[in-house]
Amino acid sequence: MEEYFICPECGSDDVEVIKERGRELTLRCGECGNVWHVTLPKLVKVPLIVSKHERSFKSEVELPEGEEIKVGDIVETENDEVRITGIELDENKRVNKAKVEEVRTLWGESLTYPKIIKVSIYLPKGVTQAFRVKVPRDEEFVVGEVLEVGGYTFRVEKIKTETKMLRHGGARADKIVSIMGHSIPRARARRSLEIYRGYGRESG
Repeated sequence: MEEYFICPECGSDDVEVIKERGRELTLRCGECGNVWHVTLPKLVKVPLIVSKHERSFKSEVELPEGEEIKVGDIVETENDEVRITGIELDENKRVNKAKVEEVRTLWGESLTYPKIIKVSIYLPKGVTQAFRVKVPRDEEFVVGEVLEVGGYTFRVEKIKTETKMLRHGGARADKIVSIMGHSIPRARARRSLEIYRGYGRESG
């Protein structure tokens, strides 16, 4: 785990470790020359179940003892960045936050894996065409824009996020659950979305 230090005298982040003994560090500021000591917190290894949509993988994360972990926090493993979606204590008790040493298992969603969004396109005669699409997590979607999926062109009318339904404005893909709109066959799409075909067929 990479540590980040700030000089308590001048506030500079130009800090070097000049002595290390276990969790005891001696630091020196490159700006003002101040020397001080810190004790790093003890790290606890916590089991972590990482979700990549229909697949889940066992992992673990090292977290400082005594600190609080809560749903929504982002943690880093050796090869992934994960947003915590569930915290399990003993006796399978689920909570929204807990001290690190109380946690039995953490559950999370990989943030390095693309976001999968449901798309519902309303066709004539009450027919709905549904897809799941794969998009970069930082991509933005806006109500009113015209998109193409699987040969269907449609105008976005509603965007459902994790917390609300949008009928105007937009949101980042990372927060979107689904997108809905009516088919407009002769319109020119602003962009085409890639259909998600399952974890086994993705490169990740």
